Amino acid sequence: MQIHDKIINEIKNGKIAPFYLLSGNEPYFIDNISNHLIDKLITESAKDFDFSILYGRDTSVNEIIEIAKRYPMVANHHVVLIREAQYLEKKYDELSKYLLNPQMQSIVIFCYKNKSFDKRSKLYKAAMRLGVVYESKPLYENQIASWISTQFKKEKLKADPKSIQLLIEFIGLDLGKIKQEINKLKILCSNKLITPEIIEQYIGISKDYNNFELINAIGTKNKKKSVQIIFYLSNNSKNHPIVLTISSLFQFFKKLLLFHAINGNKSKVSSLLGINPYFIKDYERASKFYNMKNCSYAIELIHHADLKSKGIIESSVSHQEILIDLINEIFNC
Repeated sequence: MQIHDKIINEIKNGKIAPFYLLSGNEPYFIDNISNHLIDKLITESAKDFDFSILYGRDTSVNEIIEIAKRYPMVANHHVVLIREAQYLEKKYDELSKYLLNPQMQSIVIFCYKNKSFDKRSKLYKAAMRLGVVYESKPLYENQIASWISTQFKKEKLKADPKSIQLLIEFIGLDLGKIKQEINKLKILCSNKLITPEIIEQYIGISKDYNNFELINAIGTKNKKKSVQIIFYLSNNSKNHPIVLTISSLFQFFKKLLLFHAINGNKSKVSSLLGINPYFIKDYERASKFYNMKNCSYAIELIHHADLKSKGIIESSVSHQEILIDLINEIFNC
């Protein structure tokens, strides 16, 4: 993320390179850099004249070079955006010849998504010499909450930790979709503090019936509430697939096992577990109900439930029955 932020700051300060080779498995950062370049260089009035969008499936290296050699008509730069460059016929090295003598008033943005670009290629080496090369890597799961909090701050909004967890619960780790929902909240919500009630109202996830609340109920051995939540999740399986529920339960007991191993050293808990300090109290409380042996056994039960859900064993069992059986077994361990 530091490299990404450095590139964005350079763009804002007018330090622009003639060629951007953007690749990697996290599309959001690639799109963010390209969007900042377009916003910086192309006004609305210049878009029809000095902004060209090409798609890897429908273009060729020769066409890219031909368009890149054009001079701008209205703006100071002609921006050439190549989307889905990973589908371009693999003759990238021809572009490296263009970079030997580029049209300095053209800015070529090469967006190569969902995989890393070959560092052995001539184009990669040429881009390293003359342009900007960036590999976009997905954030680790324990980095997502912090990233969301930063995005809220950029929009002059605040969100409590539970609201952030609900966003992750509902959307997952798709940064692009998370950012869209934050933008929506900025427009729709007059309240600068984003609460679980606001998340429920504008994004659609129930603040009371979700995997996050299921874990809280299990953590306190509240069987009645656990069963109520499971019935809700099972009846809304499109938004709450069992694979996510099982994954959430596994992560909880794995972290709870680690919490026991840390042996109450609070200074290490937050960083080692990858959780917001706000949630440490939940693990402290759950540790009173589940010792290390209980946690290990619960992880075995969750693995068994995962095999059931995938039809590897006992394929005729419904997802609701799998979760109910799992909860009963965990509570009895």
